[in-house]
Amino acid sequence: MNAVILAVLVMIGLSLMRIHVVIALITGAMAGGLAAGFSITETIEIFTGGLGSNVTVALSYAMLGAFAVGISYTGLPNLMVKAAIKIVGREGEARKKTLTKVLLLFIIAIIASFSQNLVPVHIAFIPIFIPPLLKVFNELRMDRRATATALTFGLKAPYILIPAGYGLIFHDIVATNMEESGMQVDMAMIPQALMLPVAGMLVGLLFAIFVTYRKERNYEDVELTAAEESNQYNYTGAGIAVGLLAVIVVLYSQVMTDSMIFGALTGLIILYLYFGYLHVRKKLSISQSEQLLTNGMKMLAFIGFVMIAAGGFAEVIRETGHVDLLVEATSGLVGNNHGLAAILMLIIGLFITMGIGSSFATIPIIAAIYVPLAAAIGLSPMATIALIGTAGALGDAGSPASDSTLGPSAGLNADSQHNHIWDTCVPTFLHFNIPLIIFGWIAAMIL
Repeated sequence: MNAVILAVLVMIGLSLMRIHVVIALITGAMAGGLAAGFSITETIEIFTGGLGSNVTVALSYAMLGAFAVGISYTGLPNLMVKAAIKIVGREGEARKKTLTKVLLLFIIAIIASFSQNLVPVHIAFIPIFIPPLLKVFNELRMDRRATATALTFGLKAPYILIPAGYGLIFHDIVATNMEESGMQVDMAMIPQALMLPVAGMLVGLLFAIFVTYRKERNYEDVELTAAEESNQYNYTGAGIAVGLLAVIVVLYSQVMTDSMIFGALTGLIILYLYFGYLHVRKKLSISQSEQLLTNGMKMLAFIGFVMIAAGGFAEVIRETGHVDLLVEATSGLVGNNHGLAAILMLIIGLFITMGIGSSFATIPIIAAIYVPLAAAIGLSPMATIALIGTAGALGDAGSPASDSTLGPSAGLNADSQHNHIWDTCVPTFLHFNIPLIIFGWIAAMIL
């Protein structure tokens, strides 16, 4: 059996069985390495060699978690929650609650979209923005699977379609790798080719909000930190000002330096100064402030470990050489049948991206596979762009190792009531990957 397919199937199967995703990634990598003919020792060495590729991201998330929980003590998140609850009303009619939920989900999707193009901070806003709103979600009895779907849509669709921020990077990677593989394309062609696949994602989002997860779901109100328990809705003008300043500085620093680590560091420095002021006023002890930040790091430590393990998994997949074998087998099956070729290419992209967990990282692999195959069977450059862009997006939305699913899970699971696999990965896989395959295939056929 092809090592790539086996590794991904093992990883997904174990994840669906509620085996911890880090263990699933390691086991899947071992299965893939052994299937490729590596010894256990060789597989471990390759896996270990790939662990460092995502260490920077893991550290970034840990620092952002510390910042997110630290800022809760300024009172800014509590002010947001109080305002939201006042708008919603505790005894609102069913229709009012339904409209409020829909509006809130669309606002979340729009804010997430801004994080890709307008203010390119990616998932950095989630641990700051989502945990304070969990009580509002609970008050509305909102199904968090709908929220996860809205967040993942905003984290993916804009950069696939719009050539700004992360979108400009994504489009440049697509164009550069297609040209290196022998097919000349213009950057202006990419948004046109990917418009239909992104429309498929929008259809999936609307279906999730209005059909699949429209019913109410009950959650318990759980205090996130000791700070919230003792300071609920207690805030001062100084605290709100510090909170706003910290958020603005974090976003500005991250955009200017393109570093989540530096952005979080600047915010933490501001919070430390504020905590020092509170310590002088005897309102917060040094040990309490340290505990706050430590709890924040723990909140996002899960993402860090998964991303590190995903780096090792991806390295094993690349080193097996079975991606090329997968391509050769596909080209032998399709002949000159464009429709069959397109669907098989998309399925291959799904497996590769599900395993590696990043559309940005898989585009070079996918382009090297798709461009020669598309040229051989006579697909146009526009059709090839549609297939490459769609295949890059496929799997990323539903992959247990993708930051587009890990980020939403980290925010929504701040009170330990949201499962990463069944409440984020499965919903996003069903509502985005299925429409992406359908609309991506249609785009390849008509372009």
